[in-house]
Amino acid sequence: MGEVSRKHDGWHAPGTSPLSELIHEVVREAVEAAIDEELNKALGADLYQRVGAGQRYGYRNGRRQRKLCGPTGNLALRIPRATLFDDGGGKREWSSKMLPRYERRLPEVNQAILDVYLGGTNTRRVKTALQPLLKAAPLSRQAVSRVVGKLKSSFEQWRSRRLETLEVTYLYLDAIALKVRRAQRVVSTPLLMALAVLANGDRQLLAMELCASESVEAWQGFIDDLNGRGLKPPLLCVIDGSTGLRKAIELSLPKALVQRCAVHKLRNLKRKAPQHAHEEVTDDFHRVVYAKSETAARAALAVFKRKWEQRCPAVWRSMAEAGDELLTFFRFPATQWKSLRTTNSIERLNEEFRRRIKTQSSMPTDDTALILFFGLIAGGHIVIRKLEGYRRLPQVLLDSTLRKAA
Repeated sequence: MGEVSRKHDGWHAPGTSPLSELIHEVVREAVEAAIDEELNKALGADLYQRVGAGQRYGYRNGRRQRKLCGPTGNLALRIPRATLFDDGGGKREWSSKMLPRYERRLPEVNQAILDVYLGGTNTRRVKTALQPLLKAAPLSRQAVSRVVGKLKSSFEQWRSRRLETLEVTYLYLDAIALKVRRAQRVVSTPLLMALAVLANGDRQLLAMELCASESVEAWQGFIDDLNGRGLKPPLLCVIDGSTGLRKAIELSLPKALVQRCAVHKLRNLKRKAPQHAHEEVTDDFHRVVYAKSETAARAALAVFKRKWEQRCPAVWRSMAEAGDELLTFFRFPATQWKSLRTTNSIERLNEEFRRRIKTQSSMPTDDTALILFFGLIAGGHIVIRKLEGYRRLPQVLLDSTLRKAA
């Protein structure tokens, strides 16, 4: 490769094979050659090429040493220096766009650091986990924190973005409990979440916020923030049995229909029933929510009432508390019933998140918890799939019977 070709630069990582070292050397030479070519274009001339005075765009100033961590380890590079002429006759130092100043790691390495961290490895163990990639390259806890910290600006932009351009059809609202250190104590803290189903069937996380409780005020403030960012009223809100959330929807999303989560309701029924009746309660409940039509569901509900109102009044009172909101999903296409009868879409996010952070007993701060969750979703570590039956959404949006009167 001409001037850039030279003997091995002295890099060596214990335990590496001759083939690994050869590949590393080729990578180093390729990087240097690419940067040389970038400078040739900036100067309008190759190395040692003579041009007229009127064609000169600048001149070379030798080379300097530069360390860069790449996919094959720590690269010891000799980067060319040059001075460029400005249109006004001034001078400025040339800077490579391919390898910006102060860049110590290739983007692929930074992404690997972030991926390992988001996979549940704490900052102390990232270097050990990436040793085959980093080899002799230094990597401090502070460096890992800086890489992870770049997510913060993206997160801030995400949680303040405008929402009026989104055509939201359904909105899942639920909370998951996280252990977070707050005011010098580790406490269980609810993370309020809003997951939207768009007109094309995509599910998109709209917002999340750590609050002290799931009170009416907490949920209303959360929903009002969505409204303030331009959220269009959804046709349907899918929620658990939280009284604070239900009241907040009544106040802040009065035009939306409500579907109560069947999974949460069954848990409440079993909590009210004696242990020996759990299986029977479950079977009777399933006949209601898994009926083939709303008519069949209401018939099964009547049977449920006759049976449990006398045998276990607490079970029936819990069932009656949900009212018609347990059967709202029947008004929508049957292909979507499975997705609409529960808040499982958010529960799955919770499960994936917990699996990723199982090595960490608690989150050190609110920001850490929020940014980590955001990073897992934004980076594709947690995949949010389309709504089942999404092809029927255009017809749903045109159905005026699914909209509450003003």
